[in-house]
Amino acid sequence: MSWHPPSASMLMEVVNATWPAAREFPCGPFLLRDGQQGGKRASAASLKKAGFTLPDIEHAASEMRGLNQPALFIIRDGDAQLDSTLAKMGYRSFDFVTLFAAPSANLARHDKDKMHSIAAPMPLAAMAEIWAKGDIGPARVDVMRRVNDPKTYLLGRLDNFPAGAAFVAVHNGIAMVHALEVLGSARRQGLGLQLMAGAAGWALKQNAGTFALAVVSSNIAACGLYKRLGMLEAGNYHYRIKDTI
Repeated sequence: MSWHPPSASMLMEVVNATWPAAREFPCGPFLLRDGQQGGKRASAASLKKAGFTLPDIEHAASEMRGLNQPALFIIRDGDAQLDSTLAKMGYRSFDFVTLFAAPSANLARHDKDKMHSIAAPMPLAAMAEIWAKGDIGPARVDVMRRVNDPKTYLLGRLDNFPAGAAFVAVHNGIAMVHALEVLGSARRQGLGLQLMAGAAGWALKQNAGTFALAVVSSNIAACGLYKRLGMLEAGNYHYRIKDTI
């Protein structure tokens, strides 16, 4: 029997649960997020129900600016009307993202003996140093700490030296990997794949049969790798932002 990926809406639910805002609250038809500098995923407003108006958008934008955040909206599959309206209001689109998914077992089998990933219940200093070099600073590490679902932090080693890090969490039987970062000197040596394999192996132990991730669509190399690994495109989203107040 052929495997089918989860729906885009289900994966977006996993994204929100495994990379959560510090606080969420309704604002008319929108759900606002207080990201506390934890990145776009933790800060963008999303449409909660149909039937928005222009004043609803302006109100949401004002509330976001009150949080010292930009007026930022996430546009998911099915948000075409919001996307069009925001475009007419001068919101520019950026960071188009593709969601990929595959059976966890398919990725776990890529574990290689010559490289090792260590799972830890909390972020290690070596992980923080690696993430910092990829602009994943303390505020984003705090996002990882906020996750209430099963989670782990992975440290990747190359020639017994720390060279990569990743974070993975499980929500509703789906594992989502975030913050996968490999030092420049260790790239193109299979460490990224090793970290994914380690994350997928951990996911299987949590009874998470599906493994997923989100990647910027313009990253052709990464998208190509995920497709070669048998991962399927399962959805898309992007952002719209107002550059001027």
